[in-house]
Amino acid sequence: MRIEVTIAKTTPLPAGAVDALTGELYRRIQDAWPDISIKVQVRLASSNQLSVLGGTKEDKIRISEILQETWESADDWFDAE
Repeated sequence: MRIEVTIAKTTPLPAGAVDALTGELYRRIQDAWPDISIKVQVRLASSNQLSVLGGTKEDKIRISEILQETWESADDWFDAE
């Protein structure tokens, strides 16, 4: 399964946030689907978007929930220093 997340370039992010989000999102998704090969890509673009290739509609819904949980808990896993 391939997951692509784009974040609007206008969103203010601290240095290293994209790489940290990629790693944390990968970890959480891999925990949810341990038997599936997963590739996660997070990048800056013109708008916010989530694409799930190779998954079902239910998979995309769950991945969207995981992304939301990950984003909201950034204080727990992201160290800007």
